Amino acid sequence: MGGRWEAVAGDGAAFPFFLEMKMPRRQVIEKRPVPPDPKYGDSLVTSCVNVIMKRGKKSLAQRIVYDAFGIIQDRTGEEPLQVFKQAIENVKPVLEVKSRRVGGSTYQIPVDVSPSRRVALSLRWIVGSARSRGERGMTRRLAAELLDAYNQTGSAIKKKEDTHRMAEANKAFAHYRW
Repeated sequence: MGGRWEAVAGDGAAFPFFLEMKMPRRQVIEKRPVPPDPKYGDSLVTSCVNVIMKRGKKSLAQRIVYDAFGIIQDRTGEEPLQVFKQAIENVKPVLEVKSRRVGGSTYQIPVDVSPSRRVALSLRWIVGSARSRGERGMTRRLAAELLDAYNQTGSAIKKKEDTHRMAEANKAFAHYRW
């Protein structure tokens, strides 16, 4: 969500002003750059930490990610950052479907996924799949899901394939794109 918060005069009862979201009418809001993480110096790792983080507990999320990278290092013997990046690359979707209402009926229209959304979806799917796994502890779950995604298996890869299958099935409605 973009926009800018501005103080606006209120009714004067409890608060003399309140904050209101101001959205620009024409300009596209530029995305803020994600700072690199302290250990690996990579902004993709920071994004993963932010997706894992709950209730603002960033240090706990960082510990989960770094410990998962340690498990990956032990199991594969490869550089964990390379395994992580390849796992993200394997899960990135190319197409997705969006609902569009045309003449009283709703169609699922296949659309291309923007590069930033591809990364966001892949991270969300990997973390969501890791949370639903049966292993004990989020560190082990995340490590196992990243290794599964690296090896082209697991539920995050299945989610990507389901998304592509849905887009392929609705290819007939591609002319409704906006």
